[in-house]
Amino acid sequence: MSIPLMRCILALSLCTTLMACVSHEPRQLVPSITLSGETVSLSSGEAIGAGLNFGMETALNESDSLSNITVLPGVRIRSVTPNGAADLAGLRAGDVLLEIDGQEVNHPDAIEALAQQLGSASSFVLHVRRNTTVFETTLNARMINDERAVPVELYRADPIATRAGYTTEVFETPEGSRISGARIVNFFPQSPLPARELALGDTIIALDGRAVQSAQDFITQLNTQYQLGDTVRLSMARDNISELETFDVELALWDPGRRISRVALGPLLQYESSLNPAQTRFSILDLWLFSVFSYQQVEGEKEYSLLSLFRFATGYGELLEE
Repeated sequence: MSIPLMRCILALSLCTTLMACVSHEPRQLVPSITLSGETVSLSSGEAIGAGLNFGMETALNESDSLSNITVLPGVRIRSVTPNGAADLAGLRAGDVLLEIDGQEVNHPDAIEALAQQLGSASSFVLHVRRNTTVFETTLNARMINDERAVPVELYRADPIATRAGYTTEVFETPEGSRISGARIVNFFPQSPLPARELALGDTIIALDGRAVQSAQDFITQLNTQYQLGDTVRLSMARDNISELETFDVELALWDPGRRISRVALGPLLQYESSLNPAQTRFSILDLWLFSVFSYQQVEGEKEYSLLSLFRFATGYGELLEE
């Protein structure tokens, strides 16, 4: 075997070994996102409705005997809302409500019926028993005002791959058929769309030849079937007032870039770096108990070591007590 050929084989083996010892990771931390469903409920609950709020919860006035449970006259107050109408009237949990405006009350449904009445806030004269003491108080019921705002969906966001916002668009083609797509309504910083001369109002109707059913369908396909940095083909529709223009665009999805995260050449050289947590380790001739030189950085703290004998550090914070 000739010497030049041996040198080529040796160089090729060395390059292969070096490549096998080098690892990469994204240059930037890419957050994970949770995909929304096609149908999203933005409200936290149903409307409260109109009526009166007594500021208390009531139940049947059952006896405390386990052997002979009976229902006694009145309605027992189970809980009182702090600063509510019942609280301001001096009522406490455990009190028994006997009468409201001279009418006997023996079931919580009677109070519920009063609470459903419409109109302005009303005052009620109550007869209440606490232990063996019966007293009278006035309860000023408050109107229930359902001031809950109803959220309105603006658009569906793809914060990473295309860095844009979309709404579902349905329109008719010149042939009379109906098609749907994802209409571009917002650009986020570093979006790759404007560089491909895509504008707000353009509609994506197909992704690599597959029809786009909705804004969420487009975002879901991007984030489940592609990697960041991939190139995709978008079929677009643009409304030029007089006609509907269609065209295709090759788009490279946003790419966080690549960085070397690890280099290992046996004991000769070791290098590791990570973004989360932010730290870097580097050593030369690391023989486990002894190294010629080592360096470590964790966040803003740096530590140097020479011959495993001389060590110094910088950037350590000082804990102060005030």
